[in-house]
Amino acid sequence: MKTINPLTALISGLLLVTLLTPAWAQSPVRAVPVQQREIASHKTFVGTVQASKHAILGSAVDGRVVEFNFEEGDFVKANEPVAQLLINTISLQRDAAAAELEVRNAELKELENGTRQLEIEQMEARMLAAKSRKDYMKLRRDRAVELFEKRGVTSKEVYDEAVSAADAAEQEYMDAEKAFELAEEGPRKEQIEQAKARVAVQEAIVQELNDRINKYTIRSLFDGYLVKKSTEIGAWANSGGAIAEVAKLDEVDVVANVPEQDIPFVRVGREVEVEVFAYPGRKFPGKVAAIIPQADIRARTFPVKVRVPNQFEEDQPILKAGMMGDVMLQTSETKLALLVPKDAVVLNRGSKVVYVVSPGEQGQIARMVPVTLGIHDGSDIEVIGELEPGMNVVTHGNERLRPGQPITVLPAASTASAAGS
Repeated sequence: MKTINPLTALISGLLLVTLLTPAWAQSPVRAVPVQQREIASHKTFVGTVQASKHAILGSAVDGRVVEFNFEEGDFVKANEPVAQLLINTISLQRDAAAAELEVRNAELKELENGTRQLEIEQMEARMLAAKSRKDYMKLRRDRAVELFEKRGVTSKEVYDEAVSAADAAEQEYMDAEKAFELAEEGPRKEQIEQAKARVAVQEAIVQELNDRINKYTIRSLFDGYLVKKSTEIGAWANSGGAIAEVAKLDEVDVVANVPEQDIPFVRVGREVEVEVFAYPGRKFPGKVAAIIPQADIRARTFPVKVRVPNQFEEDQPILKAGMMGDVMLQTSETKLALLVPKDAVVLNRGSKVVYVVSPGEQGQIARMVPVTLGIHDGSDIEVIGELEPGMNVVTHGNERLRPGQPITVLPAASTASAAGS
């Protein structure tokens, strides 16, 4: 047995009553209040999805590609090696320079640490030994002088030898004494500064070689997807030549061209919605990120960038560079307006009217009010006419109404009950 939907039965009954009753009989209708709120006009513009960042990775040096770590479509992290050029020769140069740097650092450390205590003690022992020899040679010289000059019992040769040996011992002692004093004082500041300078020069050489090696490694400076490979393993890369292209897609820019008459009302930071043609009915929230202040001279349009956080399915971005979609942008100042559902507007001999529920002699009647239409706001539309906020306008059953016709407004509870049954 077929079940009749109560809502269908209600509508059929209303139509039957309308057809069988006179034109001026009471007509059942539905009505809603006139709303007053702030609205603004919006327009839809076609935009193109672009990566928020896009970079062509190039080689800073000439070399042969020996590694390529990713394929097109792969996700690449920032500073992760994408490709590697051959670096055998320069690596050997870098290793030799690094070894030389270690030597220079050791020399500097030796100077900064100063003379060891054992070395100082050794210098002191040599000085004391030289002093003892000096004292002995002095005594020997004094005796030779006495024997030669006063007693005349020794030869001039022995005398000269004793004097010379004493002078030599005196000089040896002075030399040992100064060596001991230098050992105590340690290296000169100038020597340490010279050693530091030699270390700095060698560090610069190592850094320059490391920098050159880094140039042989191709990296991306931001997270993104490898969207194009421009070479392969074994190919020769020229300095400045393209290696790969990376696009940042965790958020995208939808770029729409807006005519100059509408651009004054577009504001950076304003929230908008984007609908991409590949996903009809699916809304992607975003914000106006930039208004490019340079128009296309022929079209007189300005590019507007709407930044949209991307969404992912199976680790793949839903919004892809090159997709097209609609961007809804505000194109007028916000204003306070009266709004009614679009179903409340009736065409009457080329003009537009709404029927207002008004009191009559024997109940409620439909009063026709001519209106001028304004801005659309979803299912509502702005109306300009002799209306006030809170007035009830007929939304259903208004197609067959006549001005002044008696009406019966179905209670909201009855309407909701019928709709929910």
